[in-house]
Amino acid sequence: MGLHLITKEFLSYGVAVLRGKVIAAFLFAAFPAWAEEATILAFGDSLTQGYGLLDQQGLVPQLDKWLEDNGHEVRIVNGGVSGDTTAGGAARVDWSLTPDVDAMIVTLGGNDMLRGIDPAVSRDNLDRILAAAQAHRVEVLLVGMKAPGNYGPGYKAAFDRIYPDLAETYETLYVEDFFAGLGDADPAEVQDYFQPDGIHPNAEGVKKIVAALGPKVVELVQNIQ
Repeated sequence: MGLHLITKEFLSYGVAVLRGKVIAAFLFAAFPAWAEEATILAFGDSLTQGYGLLDQQGLVPQLDKWLEDNGHEVRIVNGGVSGDTTAGGAARVDWSLTPDVDAMIVTLGGNDMLRGIDPAVSRDNLDRILAAAQAHRVEVLLVGMKAPGNYGPGYKAAFDRIYPDLAETYETLYVEDFFAGLGDADPAEVQDYFQPDGIHPNAEGVKKIVAALGPKVVELVQNIQ
């Protein structure tokens, strides 16, 4: 092969490589969806798992749809275990935080409250969960619970302080009350958003909860993008 032909082929190759790089850069800029999708672990109990509801009626699928409708494409993993307490969450948090998890929504404590577990114990367990998230460098949205008054004002005060205190300590995003989306209407009206057990929200109740929770989840998504 003559020198002229070799030079010509190398020039053609160089132009092709350059053209390929330009095209690739353009496509990458035009289609950022090629980037790896963020993964959020919804870590909780039956309220997260979707107890008593059809597959698409639970918290995770409704939240996933709400985010999609509002222009946010993320993958939400359902890490809800019915009947789980904060102790159960603390026991499984390390193996739940797989390498692909970028953020976590923590919704635990309802079963502790129903069983009258010492708030100091619940606080310690939630502290372990948040410490694990911090060690794994996972962003957190902590969703609080409000204790009823039937265990006395001391219990209620101690339990209710757990969530804001830990959110401040670990500098996490924070929602004061999981059920805030249901409002402060007459108890009889609020009951319309619950299943017959009076504990778990029905599909319409979950919809309202998601609408209130959604904006904070958007903040969580923005923190990991």
